[in-house]
Amino acid sequence: MTDKEKRATSAEEKLKQLKARATELEGLLSRKDRELADEETRISKLEQAITERDAQIDKLKQSLAEAEEQQKQMADSLAQAVASYKAMVTDAHPQLPAELICGETIEAINESLAKAKTLVSKVRQGLEAEMMSTRMPSGAPARTAPDLSALSPREKIQYAIGGNK
Repeated sequence: MTDKEKRATSAEEKLKQLKARATELEGLLSRKDRELADEETRISKLEQAITERDAQIDKLKQSLAEAEEQQKQMADSLAQAVASYKAMVTDAHPQLPAELICGETIEAINESLAKAKTLVSKVRQGLEAEMMSTRMPSGAPARTAPDLSALSPREKIQYAIGGNK
């Protein structure tokens, strides 16, 4: 074999190796292209899921804002109802001082009403008992004859005659 033939054989072997390497690289490239396509599909699906989740989050935020507004309106309505109830209770019980009826809920107002009734009842009973113990009969006392048993006989005669001594 001549030098030329050796070079040709060597060149052919290198060419075969390069072709094999090119085929191998093409296979690798096609595999990587498939993997890339799969990943792009996966990324696309994940982006779509994120978009859907973002839309759900926006809807939930809007629902939350609406619920908070409704809760605020209901709290205001409740406060107005409690204030009206308190005014009605105060008007219905004029004998009770309005300062004794307090509370921020209907239950608290009812409790303070019961306590106020009890307090006013105790004060009333105390005042009535005090009035009964210091009661004075109306008008002048009944006239009775003076007790002459303590007078001496001379004073009794003088009293009978009408003397002032």
